[in-house]
Amino acid sequence: MTKPEEDYTQPIGLDVGTSRIVAARSADKRYRYESQLNAFLTLPYSKLADDLLNRENVFHEIQGPEIVVAGNDAEKFAEVFHVETRRPMLKGVLNPQEPHSHGVVRSIVAKLLGRASVEKQKVFFSVPAPVEDCETGIPYHQASIAQILTDLGYAPTPITEGLAVVFGELGDSNFSGIGISCGSGLCNVCLAVLSVPVISFSVPKAGDFIDAQAALVTGDLAIRLRIRKEQSFRLNGLSGDRVQNALTVYYQEMIGNLVQTLRSHISSAQKLPKLEQSVPLVLSGGSAMPKGFLDHFLTAMCTVDLPVKLSEVRISADPLNSTARGALMAALC
Repeated sequence: MTKPEEDYTQPIGLDVGTSRIVAARSADKRYRYESQLNAFLTLPYSKLADDLLNRENVFHEIQGPEIVVAGNDAEKFAEVFHVETRRPMLKGVLNPQEPHSHGVVRSIVAKLLGRASVEKQKVFFSVPAPVEDCETGIPYHQASIAQILTDLGYAPTPITEGLAVVFGELGDSNFSGIGISCGSGLCNVCLAVLSVPVISFSVPKAGDFIDAQAALVTGDLAIRLRIRKEQSFRLNGLSGDRVQNALTVYYQEMIGNLVQTLRSHISSAQKLPKLEQSVPLVLSGGSAMPKGFLDHFLTAMCTVDLPVKLSEVRISADPLNSTARGALMAALC
C-alpha cells in the first residue's frame, strides 16, 4: 500500500461484484479506481512454491495444505495451466459451495482497502437486490461483507447495486431514472426518483449465464469465453464462428429476459410514482460492454410497452467502475 493510500481518510466506494471487486476513492475532484478479479485457484503447499510466489510478488495466502492464489494473478495462472478459476461468489453473493469464499473475499478487500486510516472511516459497499421468488442468501452475504469491513476498522453501509448506478450516472437528472448493472452473477435494476429507490430487483441471467451456456455448446472453457467476450466479441449477429454464434444467442436471451422482467416489475408496481417528465435509463457493468449491446437492448425495448417514459437509453462511459463510483458518491453525500 502506498503512502497516499495510507493517508486517505475520505469515504470509499466498494463494488463487491461476482467477477471483480472495485474500490473507488476521490482525490482533487477526480476518481481513482483499483480492482482485483474476484477469483482464485489453489496449489499444493511447498516452501519452494511459496518462496517463488513471494519472489514474483504473486498475491497469495497459505491455507493449511494449500496455497491460495487470488485476484488478478489467479487468471494468469489459470491461463498457464488451462484450468478454470474458482469463484468465491455465485449469483451476486458468497458461494455456499466454496469453502474458501469468505477468506478469499476478505483477502481481496483487505488488499484493495488496507486498514482504515481513521476510526470509522466510511465505506459504502454494493449488495444485490432480491431475485423474485428466489432465496439468494443476501442477508448473510451483506452481514459477512459488513463484518470484513468492520474488522478492518471501517464503518460500512450497504447500497443496492442498481441504486449505486443511479448515484454514479444520473446526477444530471437529479438522481431520477433507471440504473442497470449487467454484471457476471446478476443484472441489478433500480428505478429511483430523487435518489429514493422505488423499484429494485435482480435478474439471474447475466454474464455467467452466457459464459456457462456458451461453454456447454462449444466445449470450451467458460473462462476463455469470458475473456473473449470482454476483449474482442461484438454483438453483431450470427456468423460462421461457432463461439461468436453461441455468445450471440445467449446474449440475446439475456437481453430479452432483462427487458421483459423490467416491464413486468414496473407494470406490477402498486405504488409507482407519477413521473411528469421522462427519465433516463443507463446500462453499466462488464456484460454491457460488447459493441452492439446497446442496439440489441433498444431493439428488445421496442417490443415492450414500458409504463415509464424514457428520455434516453445509454451505456455508461465507464461501465466497469460505475457501481464503485456510485457507492462512493453515496458515501460522500
